Amino acid sequence: MLIKLETKSGVKGLSFHSKKAWILVSLESGVIQLWHYRRSTLIDQFEHHRGPVRGVHFHIYRPLFVSGGDDHKVKVWNYTLCSCLFSLVGHLDIIRTVQFHHKRPWIVSASDDHTIRIWNWESRTCVSLLTGHNRSVTSASFHPRMDLIVSASLDKTVRVWDFSALVDKTNDPTWIWLSKFKGVNLLDSSSSDAFLKFVLEGHDRGVNWAAFDTFFRYMVVSGSDDHQVKLWEWNDTRAWEVNTMRGHMSNVSCAVIYSIKYDIVVSSSEDGRILVWDANMQTTLQTLRTEHDDRFWILASHPEMSNLIAAGHDSGIIVFKLGRDRPTFSVNGNSVYIFSTSRGCALYFCSSLTEEAKFSFIRIQTRYSSHFNQSSKRLSYSSSENAVLIRSYGDEEGSYELYIIPKDYHYRRDEPIQDSGNGSGEWAVFVAKNRFAVLNKTTNQILVKNFKNEIVEKSVIPIVTNAISYAGTEKLLCRAEDRVFIFDLQQRITLGELKTSFVRSVVWSMDMESVALLGKHSIVIASKDLVHQCTLHELVHVKSGAWDDHGVFIYSTLNHIKYCLPNGDSGIIKTVTFPLYIAKVSGSIIHCIDVTCQVRRIKIDATEYVTKLSLLKEKDDQVINIIRSSKFCGQAMISYLKQKGFRKVDLHLGKDGKTRSNFALESGDIQTALAFAKEIDEKDYWCLLGMEALRRGNAGIVQYAYQRTKNFNRLSFLYLITGNLDKLFKMQKIAEANNDVMSQFHNALFLGDIRERVKILENVGHLHLAYVTAVVHGLHQTVKRLAAELGDNTPSLHLVGKSPSLLVPPRPIICGGDWPLLRVMNGIFEGSLDNDFWNTEEYLVEDGEESEYEETDLPNAARKCDASSLVYGSPTPGMLVRQKDVSCPYCSCCLVPAQQGHLCTVCDPAVVGSDASGFFLFLICS
Repeated sequence: MLIKLETKSGVKGLSFHSKKAWILVSLESGVIQLWHYRRSTLIDQFEHHRGPVRGVHFHIYRPLFVSGGDDHKVKVWNYTLCSCLFSLVGHLDIIRTVQFHHKRPWIVSASDDHTIRIWNWESRTCVSLLTGHNRSVTSASFHPRMDLIVSASLDKTVRVWDFSALVDKTNDPTWIWLSKFKGVNLLDSSSSDAFLKFVLEGHDRGVNWAAFDTFFRYMVVSGSDDHQVKLWEWNDTRAWEVNTMRGHMSNVSCAVIYSIKYDIVVSSSEDGRILVWDANMQTTLQTLRTEHDDRFWILASHPEMSNLIAAGHDSGIIVFKLGRDRPTFSVNGNSVYIFSTSRGCALYFCSSLTEEAKFSFIRIQTRYSSHFNQSSKRLSYSSSENAVLIRSYGDEEGSYELYIIPKDYHYRRDEPIQDSGNGSGEWAVFVAKNRFAVLNKTTNQILVKNFKNEIVEKSVIPIVTNAISYAGTEKLLCRAEDRVFIFDLQQRITLGELKTSFVRSVVWSMDMESVALLGKHSIVIASKDLVHQCTLHELVHVKSGAWDDHGVFIYSTLNHIKYCLPNGDSGIIKTVTFPLYIAKVSGSIIHCIDVTCQVRRIKIDATEYVTKLSLLKEKDDQVINIIRSSKFCGQAMISYLKQKGFRKVDLHLGKDGKTRSNFALESGDIQTALAFAKEIDEKDYWCLLGMEALRRGNAGIVQYAYQRTKNFNRLSFLYLITGNLDKLFKMQKIAEANNDVMSQFHNALFLGDIRERVKILENVGHLHLAYVTAVVHGLHQTVKRLAAELGDNTPSLHLVGKSPSLLVPPRPIICGGDWPLLRVMNGIFEGSLDNDFWNTEEYLVEDGEESEYEETDLPNAARKCDASSLVYGSPTPGMLVRQKDVSCPYCSCCLVPAQQGHLCTVCDPAVVGSDASGFFLFLICS
């Protein structure tokens, strides 16, 4: 990994956050920046220093960081509040470095005033002053475990200080009591609570940096203006120089040790290079530069992942890793082999991942060196023969080694296991009980060998291949530049092919029916014949994956553990703070391996993706059981169900009345929505119910909703289009009682009552309009009376040769009632879940509630229907229906398909059904 971040100013200090992917950057411009280095985004900026800021450091578990700069102040910040909490004043010159103690409330700072100070940031006082350097102190840091401080100075020395007396004093109850209640400042800088333990001399010029080994060993690394990097070691009585590394062409500004797996030293210099050293061989393993050869000033290693290094230069920072994070392991059923070099070359074997992982230690005599640039990359395991193939990528072609592990091996009693065969070839996999295949890239051949490392078969691959993996007995999945294909070693033919981007790893399901092809930022799911099913793209690196028992692919990225369904739907299962590599998924337990080759068991809640998978496969009984037994309900799940059209299911997932009422409206369940509307009794919801009922042709509920909201204008128009003139006349009387002139006029217009229209116009003073209306419609007596009132202002009309007629809205063919509805059988969710979530009967209209529907004409036959077994849906074109038999839309009378179009003997509307394609047929109304 190589991440570049531009700061537009020289970087003087760096610090990684221990848990989050954050890094603090202090700049020469006086600004402190907080970056998310994985996303390459700037989170925040802190400006409070005057002059360059040369040192920053995160607190290990509190939301704090400390900084020091050229203004001679140590400042403590809270990054959640984005503010400086306080300043510690005492240094007389530039502050070079600052650092929190990993346990105690202390800060160590180094300054150009030749001193080192230990501060108590809780009491905001200096608790110890370390003097002894006679030039500027360029760095000072705590030991990660011991009560020691190492410092570097321009006086050419590195000094190790012991402050155990200060620790003892702070732990003594007597001293604490005197300090609290007697006001005695016992932790003052005049007391000799720290003493000089060692002085390391050997550099020819000033020392710019000194640091302890991050792996708790008794080692110190230092970098100097003499262009050298030195490695020091000490014991209880003395300290001595171990190695000197020469290669930089200018001043060495910083150096750190990485020694978890290898003795590696990383150093930065003003010559524009970062050198990675083999501390034992004193040779350079790797060199890093910037595009413009900027000078490097500072290095920082991650407190948890020490192979993660950040380097600051003149115009930004780079973040990179040493070696590989990915552990070398192989899973077969419940057993796993892990190859590690942390304790020498060895295999760790666990026979059962389903229980607490207990590993057996197996020593092997490998030809691989534990060199930084040469390490194992892949491992294959054959459970039938208890054999292991270890493959390396140290050279161009790579190499493999075959080991057969004895059943009764014991690492304390037996010698290291020798390999049974080896050879060149980076790609080697088991293909049969006692056979393995090796890819020869030069000749593009597959060499099948036995366990004596003898070639028994050769096969030429028809397509140029650069990698192979197991795809079943005597079958290989081969990777080319732009595709993958399955090659049968016995028939020597290609069985399937799939074009895809570069594939980094292949994961087969337990039954070998599905395969996941993992790229850097993509996952391709295919069948065993490489028939494409779905492709999933990620913005971050995909690390690993495994199939669970339900056929769902579980995979990990830098930040998350996620799932991928066969149709491509994905979601987040859990957020992780550091990369994990999934070995196996057993029920609700994910077995992962971290970068230190430790097995971790992570418990997850699989309810979400199991529910989605059951809906996808139409396993209704499983969905019912999940909904009945589980407590999950979230916006993500509800949104998914709405997006996929499972509205009847999300109706049962709603927890409160409003949520479930909205789902009822969206799913078209008008009766349930009506019950919720009566329970909620809010005007806005009655309006929504009225609009939805009108869209679905349920005139009775539309009328009821308009009545509850007193929306008389819409109610009048509803009576107009349904031909209910008697109730329209009642609306006219209501408008007159409410003195609503516009409603009176509209109702008179709807009714075609010309005398009422003239009367309304006359009452509001529009005599001219009243006169014209009366003349046009032939109301002679009214015309004479109005003409007498108007006198000379009577308008003149010329109606010679014209015969005006009254405009009356057309009468509907069928008056009143709802739209004809089709009888559709209830789905399994409605029939099985209604009684679990609510009692349907309590939401039906009771006899005592008829007063609320006294103005509503619901079909009598519809009132007789059993609501628990029938659902009435409007005949929307294109909507599928499961019921193929024809039936009456109002009663429960089912008939044979031959009677389609005939009249029902119970309620007279035409019998309808569905055609051969399953689409609704519209009613033929009598």
